Amino acid sequence: MIDHMTQVDKRLRLTSEVIDYAVAQAEPPTSAQQRLIDATASLGHVAEMQVPHEQAVLLTLLARAVSARSIVEIGTFTGYSTLALARGLADGGVVLTYDISSEWAEIAQRAWAEAGVTDRIHQHIGPAAAALAEMPVEPFIDIAFIDADKVSYVDYWELLVPRMVDNGLILVDNVLYAGEAATEDAVGNAKAIREFNAHVRADDRVESVLLTIADGLTIARRKERQEVR
Repeated sequence: MIDHMTQVDKRLRLTSEVIDYAVAQAEPPTSAQQRLIDATASLGHVAEMQVPHEQAVLLTLLARAVSARSIVEIGTFTGYSTLALARGLADGGVVLTYDISSEWAEIAQRAWAEAGVTDRIHQHIGPAAAALAEMPVEPFIDIAFIDADKVSYVDYWELLVPRMVDNGLILVDNVLYAGEAATEDAVGNAKAIREFNAHVRADDRVESVLLTIADGLTIARRKERQEVR
């Protein structure tokens, strides 16, 4: 007999076979998405900054689920996650995407045009924190996606949370940092991520969960203001 206080561990030990099977359950890339995947892969090792396709499917699904009209993305790279978010927008919605570098902007813009979502995306080149600080303070963001320099995650978080609408979603990538964030002696980016994760857990303005999809994805709901008064 199982003690009623004992939680049965139903977590799978993910083998490569299980991962491949799970990934295969996501709808396949569109032709425009596949070409962007291939174009990004041709860049070499930096291609690892692109979100995996199954995560992109989740981004689109969440955007559709909340009928998002205003999305803010920190970290554009070649625009794959931007494209995924734009596909999920409600009519008339827009993705504001920010990146410090213009190096891959042409690749992103070509893919967005092919996918027919260019009119839904406003791309900004420059420091994201400065741009966020200049945004209206009143809540207007339905979804935010953070996937940029890891040491600035807490700064981005603090700029975004007040601007999220009630029940808005903040999605944060790489929150496991290849598993290194789980170690108490984490250093560098992994340490920054570990500190960020603790910051999120201590924030009573949100409720959150860390999923083991890809390199770890946090989903946080901005509580209704009356919940935290």
